Amino acid sequence: MPTFVRTDKCDGCKGQDKTACMYICPHDLMKLDKDGSETGHAMRAFNQEPEQCWECYSCVKICPQQAIEARHYADIVPLGGSVQPLRGSDSIMWTIKFRNGTMKRFKFPIRTTPEGSIDPYAGKPAADMAKIEEPGFFNQENGYRAGDRSELIKL
Repeated sequence: MPTFVRTDKCDGCKGQDKTACMYICPHDLMKLDKDGSETGHAMRAFNQEPEQCWECYSCVKICPQQAIEARHYADIVPLGGSVQPLRGSDSIMWTIKFRNGTMKRFKFPIRTTPEGSIDPYAGKPAADMAKIEEPGFFNQENGYRAGDRSELIKL
């Protein structure tokens, strides 16, 4: 379900030009209503296209005021329940509130490597364009093997 901003908690990230949720949203859905002309709440963020939300929870996790929530599916969080993350500097604390009032908390570490520091091709052979047509090039070392027609599922 899409995310929504609780305007009573949102402070527009203290009046900056770009809020944390605007920065992190991979689909560019979050927007800051600077003068209140779009939502009636000046200096509050909002999800401008809820039906386009990817439900990635990035905005929910990064919000410093815990002002962003998601409308959960009933089979995951029944009516009266909630799931709320709180991001710290080294971990995320998830608070699960069941509809009977029971609460559970889970703490998970977050990524601590600097952005852009990971080399995705580390340990891979350099590309040799002369071998590009050969079967199994670049993936033979990773356990790849050619398929066998006898292994196909017959319906």
